[in-house]
Amino acid sequence: MFDLTGKTALITGAGQGVGLGIARKLIEAGATVFVNDLVPERAASAADQLGPNATPLPFNVADFDEVEAAIASAGQIDILVNNAGIPPSMRAIKFRDLPREEWAPYIDVNLNGVLNCVKAVIDGMCDRKWGRIITISSGAGTEGLNIGVSIYGAGKGAGISFMRHLAVENARDGVTANTLALGLMAREGVEETEEHRTVTAHMAKTVPVGRLGTGADVGFACVYLASEEAAWITGQTISLNGGSVTN
Repeated sequence: MFDLTGKTALITGAGQGVGLGIARKLIEAGATVFVNDLVPERAASAADQLGPNATPLPFNVADFDEVEAAIASAGQIDILVNNAGIPPSMRAIKFRDLPREEWAPYIDVNLNGVLNCVKAVIDGMCDRKWGRIITISSGAGTEGLNIGVSIYGAGKGAGISFMRHLAVENARDGVTANTLALGLMAREGVEETEEHRTVTAHMAKTVPVGRLGTGADVGFACVYLASEEAAWITGQTISLNGGSVTN
């Protein structure tokens, strides 16, 4: 059950954090994985950690020419996980205070990045009559939050909407398209100060299950959605948030 042997996956933004956790679980399920990251050194380091079934594939998801060239060099992609979502310039700030010139990166990564990667793999998936596309979104894309992430939420919400249409368009070709909307996540692999640890502990208390999410939590969900057993699940936005209430 949930055997991905013989399948090849591409996970964007997998050089660290949630993406790295997803890559690890897909490999454990039998898949071979291309580890994407904007920073080549991070992609290479992550692939080294993951072992012989991982290959670094650095590119900028927001640049279609880079995406197309990199994915063409990789060959057949059976599973695409659109995980990249945090632009380097991201900061918590209310929309009214965010300069116009800072809008684009949020949309470039969370909408255009998804469009670019899907465009590069969808024809092959449809021709082979099998494919799995999973987009990692956020509760910021499904509800309003007063924490200064409005443009980030707009990009995430746009990605969710696109995936629903993509699912319907390609359902008869054996390609599924689903979204995971994440709740509060642990900052894995990041050395935290005492202040950050205090904030993290406080955040964990607000989650009904009593802890923050991990890359492994997301990875297990991706393994299921990528499997044969999930062939009848498509066009869905699944909240993965430890029981936090969403709209």
